[in-house]
Amino acid sequence: MEPMISLPKTDVFRLRVNPDVRKQLEDVYAKNGLTLTDAINVFFQQSLNAGGFPFPVTEDNAELVKSKALARLLRELKQGEDCTESYSEEEAARLLGVEL
Repeated sequence: MEPMISLPKTDVFRLRVNPDVRKQLEDVYAKNGLTLTDAINVFFQQSLNAGGFPFPVTEDNAELVKSKALARLLRELKQGEDCTESYSEEEAARLLGVEL
């Protein structure tokens, strides 16, 4: 089978991703001369080569992801605690897109 990297690309695959995450990923892959689309195609090809994930998916990996997410959440909570801005209930609802 010919590597999919060299095959014509005529199908469209859409996915939803946080815009900040997308920008960070684009920056990471750009350092290696790849677009995000190129990187996804490399991941897909490596998945085909490996017959599954091209890296181990284990409980340890899941715990690492959870711990990183928790650390990020704690940093963001700390930023919120240090914030001196205040909003009225109406302003907060408007910013959050919530009806009172």
